[in-house]
Amino acid sequence: MLNFFKKEEFKIVAPVDGTLIPLADVPDEVFSQKIMGDGFAVTPEGTTVVAPLSGTATSVFPTGHAVGIQTKDGIECIVHIGLDTVELNGEGFTPLIKQGDKVKAGDPIVRFDRDAIAQKGYNLVTMVVFPSGYEKEFDLGERSVTAGERLV
Repeated sequence: MLNFFKKEEFKIVAPVDGTLIPLADVPDEVFSQKIMGDGFAVTPEGTTVVAPLSGTATSVFPTGHAVGIQTKDGIECIVHIGLDTVELNGEGFTPLIKQGDKVKAGDPIVRFDRDAIAQKGYNLVTMVVFPSGYEKEFDLGERSVTAGERLV
């Protein structure tokens, strides 16, 4: 019964199965120069994106290519699937949550058709950036990760 009041431990998890890469290696200056904030990226092998941290979905783009999540402590996180994928107008993306939904780290938030999107010539590297509230640097290296695997 006392577990009801237990505070959930803060953690950041991998958003999708794939290869973890430094944000500096993303071939888009907005991300590689950390204009939107520091973070990390994953070259996806999977097709389901999970919430990298627990909080409230503050924005779920109708195109399905990006989701914003904010923790109760004010940490803001943006998950952005692919480069220039907003141009697809939602084709190949299925949001699994809506704005205002509460999510836990590891909960599925978006599914995407990796093959169909890649065939159209889009890079599906998936970025997780922190515009505000999380000031630590990310030095996670390069390695294989599984969606929901704890990184921080």
